[in-house]
Amino acid sequence: MKKIERAEKLVQNHLNTFRCPICHQGYIKLTGNTLVCAEGHTIDFNRHGYLHFLNTQGTTEYDRLMFLSRRRLLEAGLFKPIIEKVNSLLPTSPQSILDVGTGEGTPLAQLAAFRHHQDFYVGFDISKPGITLATQLDIDAFFCVADLRQLPFADQSFDTVLELFSPSDYREFNRVLKKNGRLMKVIPNADYLLELRHLLYGNQDQHYHYDNGKVLKLFKQHYPDAKQIPICYQFNLPHELVTDMIKMTPMSWGRDVHQPTGDELENLTSITVDVSLLVAKKSN
Repeated sequence: MKKIERAEKLVQNHLNTFRCPICHQGYIKLTGNTLVCAEGHTIDFNRHGYLHFLNTQGTTEYDRLMFLSRRRLLEAGLFKPIIEKVNSLLPTSPQSILDVGTGEGTPLAQLAAFRHHQDFYVGFDISKPGITLATQLDIDAFFCVADLRQLPFADQSFDTVLELFSPSDYREFNRVLKKNGRLMKVIPNADYLLELRHLLYGNQDQHYHYDNGKVLKLFKQHYPDAKQIPICYQFNLPHELVTDMIKMTPMSWGRDVHQPTGDELENLTSITVDVSLLVAKKSN
């Protein structure tokens, strides 16, 4: 089955999940490659098999090369223990799962591979290069370009909202979550990618450790009963992926970033992954 045909079938089978970003009415039919809402607004599938829900083109500094670097590292297992923990906390019954800021889609594909359930997966991102790469994955999921602040999904349409290292809009998350739905958010802890941070910035105070205080405080304001689960491990970095490690993160974009020497790159053999998995029930 072609990518566009697979995507159209998923949307057709879950038509009630989506709503028009213009009028917020539900979609009522899929005619050919065109989705039509109750007010007559239309949106077409493109040749890659995704829908572009943004009312504007959207801008992002994340390009295709960055996403390719990230994919190679994720396929090598950089975030696999995180995905394993997420999977262990999900019910075994079929779930509808929304992946916020899905990027090139590998974490969602890894989660689907762990579960082997009849789940419905949707991943969205503001980046067209990321979503174009996501549609190339061998996963029965629907990907789209969308705005975090104006999600093109109906009220109470997902059991779980999953968010790895992405911005949040808690009002929208609560809107699209079903009653008793859960939000699972992964944020960096102090030692996240510590070796890379020190390589690129030395002992500069503002980069020496990551401070998640503001993000954590805001999350707990919205979800006072949330659980915070620490996940910390060492990832053995293959030599051929060292350059990808530097390219995959905006950390290397800083104005005062150090350009590593060949010897420094040779010595970068492992990376600390230090994160918190925040788990919360939908707030009323």
